[in-house]
Amino acid sequence: QVQLVESGGGLVQPGGSLRLSCAASGFSFGSVTMNWYRQAPGKERELVAKIGPTGTATDYANPVKGRFAISRDNAENTVYLQLNNLKPDDTAVYYCNAPATWQVLAVDYWGQGTQVTVSS
Repeated sequence: QVQLVESGGGLVQPGGSLRLSCAASGFSFGSVTMNWYRQAPGKERELVAKIGPTGTATDYANPVKGRFAISRDNAENTVYLQLNNLKPDDTAVYYCNAPATWQVLAVDYWGQGTQVTVSS
């Protein structure tokens, strides 16, 4: 049974930092690209960052480049998202995603989400 469990969200002041974690189980974690998405109220879900199976390849959405950092620990089956210099526009529910992957995952899987609120 595939499971993705996010943690680490919370309320933070502008300029602050948070570290999100996503613990994965039930599939060959080290064989799958992992993604972080976010969805703000009234907006569509958007891709924030992605990391390749070995952790060497990463990519970021323009609004978070230079502020967020994605990483993974394949020994712990966990992917992280470090959020720095947070802005009110970063307020959203953040979701961990394991996309459908040939011979590993037949469909996309999503975590339950973790709320990040940036406010003074």
